[in-house]
Amino acid sequence: MSEPINAELATTSAGKRKRAELLTFLALAFGIWPIIAVGVVGAYGFAVWMWQIVFGPPGPLGH
Repeated sequence: MSEPINAELATTSAGKRKRAELLTFLALAFGIWPIIAVGVVGAYGFAVWMWQIVFGPPGPLGH
């Protein structure tokens, strides 16, 4: 008698877990990782900009 209850509970738990994993994936794929990517590219651009302010633009020194 307890087997159908456990099977039903396992199915419900698996469904909830699958939904939670899907929501986590969507949050990471379309929310967090794009923000991190834009931040990394922006930080690199800022670092290059600051480097050029301190040391000058790239190229030969005599020109």
